[in-house]
Amino acid sequence: MDLNKMISKAGSAVVTVTVFLFMVFLIIDFSMGSYFVCLILPIGFIMMTAGLHRECEDDRKIAANIGLILAAVYATFIMLVYYSQLTTVKNEQLNEQAAKLLEFGRFGLIFNYDLLGYGVMALSTFFTGLSMKPESKADKWLRALMMIHGVFYFSCTFMPITGLFANMSSDGNGIGGRLALVLWCVYFLPIGILSFLHFRKK
Repeated sequence: MDLNKMISKAGSAVVTVTVFLFMVFLIIDFSMGSYFVCLILPIGFIMMTAGLHRECEDDRKIAANIGLILAAVYATFIMLVYYSQLTTVKNEQLNEQAAKLLEFGRFGLIFNYDLLGYGVMALSTFFTGLSMKPESKADKWLRALMMIHGVFYFSCTFMPITGLFANMSSDGNGIGGRLALVLWCVYFLPIGILSFLHFRKK
């Protein structure tokens, strides 16, 4: 049994399933469900990225190393964000100032950390894609989608700095934000699927 292949393929499956469930929970507005799957997604993403890292050739090892390190940074931010929502925010009575900082739907500090985390994820996919040498049409699509996804780094990282989200907490339902996340899911879902097919073929 090739444990490396099994873990890589399992990670891609986790990414695919969690992104799909995240999209469903966004559509039906089930926040606790979306927080829970976002707690699992980073684990699958690291497993998937590590599998692609293992395959890269020596002349692209630095790009692969950067991609894997950034995957770990992304996981740290995101797991802290959503674990806080499922524990402290869910179970404790927060005063107004703490709520502004910690409640995800208030578009405060914790929301900004979430965007920073996904910005780092975008950089991770860019460098991981850069490390690949595609051997099939499907792999070429996978590489292109991962590298283009790197563009999200700029919007995720710099839009909060502009103060764009500062007044969004008054929106209440956050429909615009949920729609943007659904579109992200539609984009990222093929990355999980193509990665799974890639490792199954290998």
